[in-house]
Amino acid sequence: MDLRKRCKQLASMLAPNKLDALVVTSAPNVRYLSGFTGDNGALLVSAGSTTLFTDPRYEIQAAGETGCKVIVARGPLLERLMAEARRKRLRRLGFERDRISYREFQTLDENRAPGARLDPVVGAVEQLRCLKDPGEVALIRHSMQIAVRAFEQAAGCVRSGMTEADLAAELDHRMRTGGAEASSFETIVAAGRRSALPHARPSRAPIKEGQLVLIDMGALADGYASDMTRMLHLGEPSRKVRQMYAAVLEAQMAAIEAVRPGVPAATVDRVARRTLRRYGFDRLFVHSTGHGVGLEIHEGPRLGRTSQDTLETGMVVTIEPGVYLAGFGGIRIEDTVVVTSNGAEVLTQLSKQLRIL
Repeated sequence: MDLRKRCKQLASMLAPNKLDALVVTSAPNVRYLSGFTGDNGALLVSAGSTTLFTDPRYEIQAAGETGCKVIVARGPLLERLMAEARRKRLRRLGFERDRISYREFQTLDENRAPGARLDPVVGAVEQLRCLKDPGEVALIRHSMQIAVRAFEQAAGCVRSGMTEADLAAELDHRMRTGGAEASSFETIVAAGRRSALPHARPSRAPIKEGQLVLIDMGALADGYASDMTRMLHLGEPSRKVRQMYAAVLEAQMAAIEAVRPGVPAATVDRVARRTLRRYGFDRLFVHSTGHGVGLEIHEGPRLGRTSQDTLETGMVVTIEPGVYLAGFGGIRIEDTVVVTSNGAEVLTQLSKQLRIL
């Protein structure tokens, strides 16, 4: 991954926005620009240089992970960063408006040079992160392979009486032993009526015969996330379950077919909803069709009704329509896909058919 190129791309945005430098404090953005994986770091990015600030615990680690200049702060990190900004006579400093706490802003403000200005910046690094380079796509692909193997292994262990929490723990264990550093997010396992909760947390409720089981999971490997959802059913599903499942599957596949460069992200969402509308299920679809995936499990672009994003080659997004009927259950099918020059490549190499146990 060309970290220097990323920093140059970011630096090229400074002058048009009347900035001398940008203070980057969010951990995913620091990692993206510098390669530093520690949990206490900040960057000062200007047209001529990029400097990483961290504390003595990470001195050796930072030297090995990043090629940019490293300053080890013996006191508060942002105070040391602002001292460097004063030394370099940087007068117009941008900061990540949506990524900084009020206390951190106060530290920047209290330590700026007289007459220096702090300007809020929104989404500058995130804009770069939307487009994945081949190395990033390879890491996400690997992360997904770990998650798929874990699902296959854990699905063979599911039995009546097993709790949602036990199945979630089994999935997490399989991902960790399969090479993940962690789960991308808290694994969702929801059975029966609870599957109608799109972001249900696994409970101690036992999984029973005749129930739908929704599993939403992803692995985090080498810093990159994956995301997938598959459905199980214990015993023979009812006609209603089969009808709902067929509708969601058709909507998901139609949405994937709509993915290609130049297509508004809102169009992909509209395709999924239009398909569900034909079956009378569109009002049961209560969230967006998808989102970007990378160093964070939710990042740009957003594939929703009001999204202003346009798909571009190299974006990695989820496609995850679902329907949720209170008192009955919910069905969601989700893949992670890469936007390619002529469509979409599905990274989730796993059958989308309802798995009957």
